Parts: sequence; structure tokens; C-alpha cells
Amino acid sequence: MRRTHRYGFTIVELLVVVSIIALLIAILLPAIGKARDAALVTQSLGNLRNMGTANASYSADWSDRQFTAIPDDAGAVAGNCTTYINEVACPPQQLLGWAANGSMWGYFLGSSALCTWNVGNCGNWVVYKPMEFQGADGFGAFRLPNVKSFAGYVNNKFYDPVYWAPKDKINIAIAEKYWPLADQFTSVSQEIAFSSYCWSPAAMYPPDVLSKNGYKNPNSMSGGYRSPSVSMSTYPDLKTRMLEHSWLQHAESAVNSNFAGGNEPWYFNHGYNSAPATLFYDGHVGIMGVADAMESDGRAKATAPATQQQKGLWHRGTPFGGDGAGYFGAFTYDFIVNTSYHILTVDGIQGRDTIGAK
Repeated sequence: MRRTHRYGFTIVELLVVVSIIALLIAILLPAIGKARDAALVTQSLGNLRNMGTANASYSADWSDRQFTAIPDDAGAVAGNCTTYINEVACPPQQLLGWAANGSMWGYFLGSSALCTWNVGNCGNWVVYKPMEFQGADGFGAFRLPNVKSFAGYVNNKFYDPVYWAPKDKINIAIAEKYWPLADQFTSVSQEIAFSSYCWSPAAMYPPDVLSKNGYKNPNSMSGGYRSPSVSMSTYPDLKTRMLEHSWLQHAESAVNSNFAGGNEPWYFNHGYNSAPATLFYDGHVGIMGVADAMESDGRAKATAPATQQQKGLWHRGTPFGGDGAGYFGAFTYDFIVNTSYHILTVDGIQGRDTIGAK
């Protein structure tokens, strides 16, 4: 009778196969991770391109003006909200949008001799200003590109995915549950997730505010809050217009423990290796890293005239303070980083945040 032979793997052969598969996985996984990361960065750059188009449309409708939410003549009353809404005018309110139930959400300024509604108060004035120089939080309209007055140039929704970089997990955890809704804005228990992207607040003020010859409080100038025209940009290919406010590229960790609450991300200027996706004034998008900003700033300081008060590319003379301070400079991840580019650009829209080709 003929015998049938059965063939199989020996233990040694099986171990060799498993080892080869493990080696291939070890080789391929980093490449897959890098490809996935590159795709997320590409998506973020695409979001910024869309907002570049929206910025252009806004400027076309508003005589070439940079976005602003505060009345041009707020400086005439030293930036005082109570005086303005009682004696000057009731400004357009900072609206976020309509909810499906018909309610309107916004940062209202409250009632006054000229404002007739009984909601909100002048504590919301901070989100009308481009940013707050006098307080410690530095918040302002520069963090709100999805308010209704600008969102109408995008998709007319505060919670539209275009406003969030795909790697911004902390803010997306709140925002994404609102994305499928038809509402322009709604909220659970008044929670809010701010956009991943922010304007350059320096470019939303007249250039005199952050002049190379010294900082001027916008409250001390009658036109201190009049936003400049986009065509005033002297270096449109070198001046950042919008970028990722959070540290998303090469971040060492997600949460910045220096902030209270335990759920605030690191900011783009908190790590030397940070490299936010960026929109420039000429419309191009790209990666503009902190290392580049710091090197450019150093070169500018080395070549600045001796009579020039602010010698670098970002302003050390504001209430935020100079080197080692600046925009949340005390909250940085490492001791190497030292920059407030984009936020405190010297000469504002007429300045630059990088010197380009070295």
C-alpha cells in the first residue's frame, strides 16, 4: 500500500517566517505613520487655502480691509466699551450664529442708552478687539475666524470642519459633535471649542501700534482700532496671515500643564520644533516653523539700525514683555524657544515674520 506524506512547517521555519513579518512591519510602520501625518498636514493646508479665499472675498466686500470686529472709532473713547455703547453707537454684535430652535448665540455687549437688548455685558468687549494687550490672557477676535461675520464667507457655520486642523485632538473632541448639525451655532452647557486657526492680531491693528519705534496703546489713538487694508502688506510672501494656534507638528505632548483646567493645548510658539501650517498674505500656504522665525528674528536684530527701538521681527515693547516673555512665553515647553512671531509682528501688517531665503 502506498503511503501518503504530509508536509508542514518546522518550529524553526515558523519562527523565521514570524521574524521576517515582524521585521517588515517594523520597517513599514514608520513609513505608514509618516504618510498618515503628511496627509493630515496636507488637509490642514487645504483648510487654510479655503480661508485664504474667504479672506480675499471679505476684503473685496470691505474696501480691501483686514477682518475686524471692533468699531474703527473705538479709540476715540479710549477703547471704553461702556462709554462707546452709551455715547457713540451700538456696534454690530459679535454673533456666532442661529440655532435650529431659533435662538441666536453671540458675545453681546448688553443694554445701554443705544443698545436695546438685555443680554450680555461689556465683559465681552475683549472678543471685539483684535487681542487684549492689557490682560494676561491675550485673547481677542484673532482667535475667532468662525464668527458669523466671517463664517458667511466660508460655509456660514461656526462648527464647520474647515476650522479645525485634523491633528488638533483637544479642540476637535468638543467641536466634532456639532459638525453634523444644521445649526449655524449651538452649544451644550455653553461649552465652546475655538478654531485651530488664528489670524495675526498684529496685522489687525494699524502698523503704528506695534511700530519699530515703540509700542503705542491703541486706546491712546483715535484710529487705534481701524484695521489696515490688505494691500498695505509690505512683505506679502513673508508675513503670516493665519496659522495653527496649537502646537500640532512634532508636539512632545498634547496638554500644557502650565494652564489651569488640564485641557489646554500647547501653543504654536511653545516648542522649538513646532512648525504650524501657515497662510501668508500673498495667498500661498506652507510650513513656517518656530526655528525659522527665531533665526530670522536674530538676523534682523543683528542688522537693525542702532536708532531703531525694536530691532527684531517681533515686538518686545508691549505689555506682554520682552525676551523670555511675549505671548505666553512663560508657558513654553523648552528653554530654547523664544518667539512671539505672528502675534506681535513689528510694524504689524507692514512687517514680516521670516526673512525667507537665507
